[in-house]
Amino acid sequence: MNRPEQAAGTFAKLFGGSPDGIWAAPGRVNLIGEHTDYNDGFALPVALPQTTLLAARARTDGRLLLHSAQGDGRITELAVAALAPGGVPGWAAYPAGVVWALAEAGHPVGGADLHFDSTVPTGAGLSSSAALECAVAVAYDELYGLRLPGPELARIAQRAENAFAGVPCGIMDQMASVCCTAGAALHLDARTPELHRQVPLDLPGQGLGLLVIDTGVSHDLGDGAYAALRAGCERAARLLGLRALRDLPAGDLAGALGDLPPELVPLVRHVVTENGRVAEAVARLRVDDAAALGPILTAGHASLRDDYRVSCPETDLAVTAALGAGALGARMTGGGFGGSVIALVEAGREDAVGGSVAAAFGAAGHRLPRLLTITPAEGARRVEP
Repeated sequence: MNRPEQAAGTFAKLFGGSPDGIWAAPGRVNLIGEHTDYNDGFALPVALPQTTLLAARARTDGRLLLHSAQGDGRITELAVAALAPGGVPGWAAYPAGVVWALAEAGHPVGGADLHFDSTVPTGAGLSSSAALECAVAVAYDELYGLRLPGPELARIAQRAENAFAGVPCGIMDQMASVCCTAGAALHLDARTPELHRQVPLDLPGQGLGLLVIDTGVSHDLGDGAYAALRAGCERAARLLGLRALRDLPAGDLAGALGDLPPELVPLVRHVVTENGRVAEAVARLRVDDAAALGPILTAGHASLRDDYRVSCPETDLAVTAALGAGALGARMTGGGFGGSVIALVEAGREDAVGGSVAAAFGAAGHRLPRLLTITPAEGARRVEP
């Protein structure tokens, strides 16, 4: 039995009858462009093969019933008309928030029976929350005949996470989950998501592999640290008279840093140089030189570690061990404070590099990491049992 068939079967046991459809939305890894999206900047994510499946059926009574195969077995029942930020605890806040955001935006949506089953690792910096949100967004788009474009669905999902779940993320995660295509990276302009472009990324064709190393250190972007970083960037932009840090040219960086309080200098330096790294990465991919991403990834990690200070001992160790084992480049991916590391490796070297990282973790007394080898996958979509 495949996953969609299993989801449909579980739905029938929970709610009776068949779902109106089954949808899938992926997690993501970000090749480069971290903490740039909420600065109106640029990023280069890819969708994971791992997805959140959603079996869904519309209801006519205004009730929203939520169940997760990864939950405690209980069904959460809510009234769509009563949904309000802060009113839904735990994981259910993410899907419920999407329904709230759609209704708040004036779209004629009602209730639904929703059963989720996810293979996206949670707490790993791989956007499990965005996968939940975007599965609901694409399902509701079809269930209620909204016909919204992908970037608008991504905005709805981001609104759910920002205003309903209370995490002040940018739009990269949701854009990646909705708009990525297989075999490509998404070149995102966070200021104008509609202008996103697909950049071909044929790693196997260039003799390369992408290893994801889940350090097992859970990150919580709702604990205030992420919000403080965003607030610091916004303060710096105001002091520099800019709409956002995206508008600071690299050639003006040195002079601008001299006009800022010391605590804001490293934040601005990271954002400006990270946008430059995205542009460099896209240029290399345009000429089918994915191997040249290696040094770009490693430089990005150094910036996240030393300037943005969102790394941790486990992610630093994973990067060091991967590079020591011959990875072409490696860096922390995601919001930070734990989560995952990506390593660009020569094809066939994934197990050797992953083994070296695991050995280093064992020697340091850390829990062994989870290792995934991924290729760029498809964004959110309807699937068939």
